[in-house]
Amino acid sequence: MSSDLRLQVSIDDQTLRLLNADGLLRQFIISTAAKGVGFKEGSYRTPTGRFQIAEKIGQGEPMGTIFTAREPAGLWSPEQPCTASDLILTRILRIEGLDSENSNTFQRFIYLHGTNREDLLGQPASHGCIRMSNQDIIELFDLVQPGTPLEILPPVHKGGKLIFFDCDSTLSSIEGIDELARARGQDVFDNVVSLTNAAMNGEIPLDEVFPRRMEIIRPDRSTCEEVACLYQETITPGSRELVARLRQDGWTIVILSGGFAPLIEPLAGTLGIEHVEAVPLFLNPDGTYAGYGYDYPTTRAGGKNEIIREWKSALIPQRVVMIGDGASDLETQPDVDLFVGYGGVVSRPKVKAGAGAWIERMDDFVTVI
Repeated sequence: MSSDLRLQVSIDDQTLRLLNADGLLRQFIISTAAKGVGFKEGSYRTPTGRFQIAEKIGQGEPMGTIFTAREPAGLWSPEQPCTASDLILTRILRIEGLDSENSNTFQRFIYLHGTNREDLLGQPASHGCIRMSNQDIIELFDLVQPGTPLEILPPVHKGGKLIFFDCDSTLSSIEGIDELARARGQDVFDNVVSLTNAAMNGEIPLDEVFPRRMEIIRPDRSTCEEVACLYQETITPGSRELVARLRQDGWTIVILSGGFAPLIEPLAGTLGIEHVEAVPLFLNPDGTYAGYGYDYPTTRAGGKNEIIREWKSALIPQRVVMIGDGASDLETQPDVDLFVGYGGVVSRPKVKAGAGAWIERMDDFVTVI
């Protein structure tokens, strides 16, 4: 095969093109990241810019070979049911970035690889890699060599609608941090509730409140599991129906919360929400408290804005909406097209006065937008 081969990925079209000096040789349907484009480690986003093939892994392995840490680890069969798992199958073309922005690509383990979700090819659905059909990755693997140039074109077309939901006192009627405190006794609970309300009312900066509450509570595994269940038991009326309708209408839905991700993710699964932006929580092997992601954006004032801006840059959405009950939600107003204040659990006067729209029932949201 000619040495002037090059590869070009279009995020907008969800295609990979194999080209040479004479033009297009082959075009493949692919799937890039569901969360759009980006360069941060751990972002689960597809980087853009100039790259090259760095490694070829899997030569001669059977189609459907499952790779774990780039080593063969069994076989997957098309007869197996599709799951949410992002399996790396058949072949791996590992890439490295040639630009300053994407220079961490090799360390991020961004690949071109076969997938168990061939049903999702043609739409963004991966965790950052470029998914291909298992037949196509074998064909491409045999055509290219280490050093083959690859360009991943950034998206230019606006598309889709993006909505962020606060969780506590919005999708669920509880405040998770308060429930963690309740398990420590009435005095701790009263202290933490007071701090939470002061933060949500904008009376105390969030970055001061967060560490104070966690040092008081220091939750263990059993308490966290109880609160995770409680989130699912206290879904606010109309939230299930609203989320289902938004998904049907093509909205990308993100839970954006100052709560803890491991406690909120089961709720997200119950509601069918794929994306959760919330604070990491760490436990020791024996289940005792080990800390939290103190530098996660939503632990500080303006942090929700940072995450919204990242999503906007990654997806280039046509419309962005935020819905929530607290001061940290109201802060997002400059970065969204519409901020909707929610007072169905707690009605905060400052949020109601500043919101672009106000609802007290989730059923009313559809009329607002």
